[in-house]
Amino acid sequence: MNIKKIAEGFGINSENITYSECTTGHINSTYFVKVNGTDDEEYVFQKVNTSIFKKPDELMSNVFKVTEHIRKKLAEEHEVLSKTLDFLKTVSGDYGYTDENNNYWRVYRFVTHAHSLNGADSPEVFESSGYAFGNFQRLLSDFDASVLFETIPNFHNTASRLNDFKTALSNNFAGRRDSIPDDINFVLDREDKCSFITEGIKSGKFPLRVTHNDTKLNNLLWDDATEKCVCVIDLDTVMPGSVLYDFGDSIRFGASSAAEDETDLSKVYVCLDKFEAYVKGFIAGTEGALTKEELAAFPMGAYIITLETGIRFLTDYLNGDTYFRIHYPSHNLDRARNQFKLVKSMEEQMDEMNKIIQKYI
Repeated sequence: MNIKKIAEGFGINSENITYSECTTGHINSTYFVKVNGTDDEEYVFQKVNTSIFKKPDELMSNVFKVTEHIRKKLAEEHEVLSKTLDFLKTVSGDYGYTDENNNYWRVYRFVTHAHSLNGADSPEVFESSGYAFGNFQRLLSDFDASVLFETIPNFHNTASRLNDFKTALSNNFAGRRDSIPDDINFVLDREDKCSFITEGIKSGKFPLRVTHNDTKLNNLLWDDATEKCVCVIDLDTVMPGSVLYDFGDSIRFGASSAAEDETDLSKVYVCLDKFEAYVKGFIAGTEGALTKEELAAFPMGAYIITLETGIRFLTDYLNGDTYFRIHYPSHNLDRARNQFKLVKSMEEQMDEMNKIIQKYI
């Protein structure tokens, strides 16, 4: 790896640069780069994982279109432009730089005086994250999502994920099928729910929108001084979809009472106070940009994305753990059971979740 050569490819002065590797990412390789002698030239260099993102130029086309649209809207509203990531093109005007080893690199300006969080310690923090992702939807509400590429086909297509599960069930590559009948039946008993969002998009009930598709709390940056959310990051999965994807994944991850691999299932349930906090923040952030049909479907969005995630974990377990990184043999099975317990909790509290939504519509 030649960081200086990559820097030159993006028109960055490479004479006095230093860098360090970020060790927390799971998909791309990330490096923090600083041009010494200046106060404002700090960058993030990322080597895109092309085994997952097989068409990185399409991915970066999405990223540039979305961030440029947001920057334009922020400028019109006299907001600071650092509220969205600022990506650089190469000296030849390309979205990314391909090095001598055929690795694909991208660069964006480092967001200073900000940090990320791995969990919401309070409903107030979760409400603030909801506002940030809701505002992301507002800023892109007039963007034509159909011009974006689908960088990971069927990423949140729950019906397609169900078909993948059935294929894994039939193939039984890891020989695990017969040992988990209850988990398999849990999925099959809810088969009719899996097309809820995709059919809603197809029928026009749910508008096609720009969706982030990975709306976890750690994909936001928070100001060091004010503790306010300042920027939505990790735009690799920005694609056309439904707002229910983004709302649902936030609730799945942030409103759960436990980590997604907690094995004591008595500890796993939906925290309604966090659910309400996120609903309040998200709807406020959208500022009326969503339809009543979308808002009313928020609880089912959370339900479907949680079910889908459990199906994905169980599918990977049946396939022999070929996709998700595991730390012990039954890790994916434990994750699936955890998500299914969360689904069960949502089923039991769906009436309360619907009442909360109506309170804020």
